[in-house]
Amino acid sequence: MINVLKLESKNAKQTEMIGKKIAPYLNPPDVLLLDGDLGAGKTTFTKGLAKGLGIKRPILSPTYVIIREYKEGRVPLYHMDAYRLDDGSGEDMGLEEYFNGDGINVVEWSKYIADELPPHNLRIVFRRDDSKGDNYRTLYFEPHGKHFENVIKKALK
Repeated sequence: MINVLKLESKNAKQTEMIGKKIAPYLNPPDVLLLDGDLGAGKTTFTKGLAKGLGIKRPILSPTYVIIREYKEGRVPLYHMDAYRLDDGSGEDMGLEEYFNGDGINVVEWSKYIADELPPHNLRIVFRRDDSKGDNYRTLYFEPHGKHFENVIKKALK
């Protein structure tokens, strides 16, 4: 049974800070799956994660390029957006090399490449609640594997 952790974020700065808190506990080839509606905070979270890894350059959404690589931090960060891979073309992209490689892998819209994903990962679901404010989010952390259970325990509790 997966032990899901629920966190609330009142603004983008808090969402970014959550990502930054997790970064020190991640090591290659960790895989984080970020799922949620458009504008739910997935890239904002990744900006914080990148800061926590020591990456200084701006983090941009990978929607149109599919994968953005940031190699100047403690370890490389590979930020992927699978939204445009809903036709099953993910298997042709060499994702396995990333998932077994030298960096931290962040995958937005992971459902589109579900068959390509490693079994051990940290899935984070982002939910908007506009009734509580434009930037209010609830994040659900679903660790798959002991390593990610420990990451959540150390970084967020």
